[in-house]
Amino acid sequence: MSPEKAQAYWKENISMIIKLLVVWFIVSFGCGILFINELNAIEISGVKLGYWFAQQGAIYVFVILIFVYVKVMTGIDEKYGVHE
Repeated sequence: MSPEKAQAYWKENISMIIKLLVVWFIVSFGCGILFINELNAIEISGVKLGYWFAQQGAIYVFVILIFVYVKVMTGIDEKYGVHE
């Protein structure tokens, strides 16, 4: 792989990781701490939404982020010809 292509690969890889980390931060810190009062105004099945995000919702989002990372990274690897 040429140095320019390798640099473009890593730039795209890091960009994707930063986007996923932003989502991770918003869900964990934002929904679990910053926006908890606003989210607690909403109830689902008798459970306040802020509490649900802090206890379970964030975990679901983290697992979804893993699958998104695998899917996007597979596409990036194939685009640059470094897939297995």
